[in-house]
Amino acid sequence: MANTKDTIGTPAGPSPRRERDSSLPQEQQSRLELQRQEKLKQIRDLGIDPYGARFDDAEAAEDIKGRFTEGDETQRAKCAGRIVLLRDIGKLIFITLRDRSGTIQIGLSKQLLGQEASGWPLVKLLELGDIIGAAGQLGKTKTGEITIWADNLSLLSKCLCQPPEKFHGLADIDLRYRHRFVDLWANPEVMERFKQRSAIIATIREFLKSRGFLEVETPMMQTIAGGAAAKPFVTHHNSLDLDLFLRISPELFLKRLLVGGMEKVFEINRNFRNEGLSRQHNPEFTMLEVYQAYADYNIMMDLTEEIFSECVDKHCPGKQIQLGQASIDYTRPWRRAQYADLLKEYSGCDIDDIKAIRKKAQQLNIEHADIDDVVVINEVFETTVEDNLVNPTFVIDYPAALCPLAKRRKDEPAFAERFELFIAGMELANAYTELNDPAEQYENFLTQLRGQEESLTKMDTDYITALKYGMPPAGGLGIGIDRLIMVLTGVTSIRDVVLFPLLKPI
Repeated sequence: MANTKDTIGTPAGPSPRRERDSSLPQEQQSRLELQRQEKLKQIRDLGIDPYGARFDDAEAAEDIKGRFTEGDETQRAKCAGRIVLLRDIGKLIFITLRDRSGTIQIGLSKQLLGQEASGWPLVKLLELGDIIGAAGQLGKTKTGEITIWADNLSLLSKCLCQPPEKFHGLADIDLRYRHRFVDLWANPEVMERFKQRSAIIATIREFLKSRGFLEVETPMMQTIAGGAAAKPFVTHHNSLDLDLFLRISPELFLKRLLVGGMEKVFEINRNFRNEGLSRQHNPEFTMLEVYQAYADYNIMMDLTEEIFSECVDKHCPGKQIQLGQASIDYTRPWRRAQYADLLKEYSGCDIDDIKAIRKKAQQLNIEHADIDDVVVINEVFETTVEDNLVNPTFVIDYPAALCPLAKRRKDEPAFAERFELFIAGMELANAYTELNDPAEQYENFLTQLRGQEESLTKMDTDYITALKYGMPPAGGLGIGIDRLIMVLTGVTSIRDVVLFPLLKPI
């Protein structure tokens, strides 16, 4: 038999849409999948279940390679995974198997496996993408590759779709997001990123618990959409005949826990906002929210810097991380700058000179007629300032009118004790010294509700009641986990850190 080589490439770039799948014409794709169906039939004719059974005691590929001892001919190994490379040279076949940890080579020979149905006849029907288990003596090839010389083989799942042969250089990334189940095993870098995501979240949990914070869960479905200014998703509870909102924020429930005596709490969970899709926005996203009694926004600022630094130290190769064209320096301490000072620095306008700010808005093509002054100020700020905040920067002391849940500064009541953290022009965190005066909170809610859709104009009177019982002075913090993973892994699209991002149906 002539030497052949079949391989699944590791995608350095995106793959095409379904209708242009794997860069093969549809006719060829169908032909290859028909061939796979024929091999499925042949496997069944051998009396073998093509979808296998439990496979005990398999070791991770990297663990097997790590324990290999040169010259020890008594070593055996057992591994399970997906075939990502197959070289058939007649009476010898080499397979590269990929599992959760990495890859290992499996050597298959007619002599070792014999002519029983589950031996060599099965081997000759194996294809790229099949999931197998193999056990045998551990050794090295002449080229120095650690190899399991299998004397026992199990087919665990037959792959009926033709795997992608190459992703590199293709322009459309849509298929990678739609078929993440292929992307994860065809591209080791993608698998590694999501493993890193899991590890980073675990680090955050461990860090907060070590500081005495209690992890809690609060309702995902709420009768009132509160805690943030965002458009909610609406659902309906049939038994109660009641419209509910998927939460846009857990904030008001977490602060109820402060009232109840839980002095340090956090939650890592999903929020839902019925808004746009972009490289930085997914309508469901993961948030960390933290609340600490007897604290303020300065303590939350220190905590934010410590959380990020802990993640950088444990999961990044250094303090400098490349993100697109920008190199982000996480060396502490981070810059802290007042909102008004940054507005002046980048727009040239004083925050009190609304005439100049509206003129600037007009120059920037920002709609400003019949819009509140503070909204125009913030639009100008977002347009002129945010993209310039590359290295971690805490923007502090926002206009109080933008912050209905935050305490005002005692020395300058026009400004709230609030900060946002920006990295690479993107908001990563938002925090307040929490407002705990029920009368002032009630008035702020009234102001916030004016002009909203009728369905969203209900006040959370239960939260006001909770405040009347007394909420301790506190600091609160929200960190966008998806964006945090983006900046720590160096990717510029939120879809690359969400396993199954929302996509428009095709």
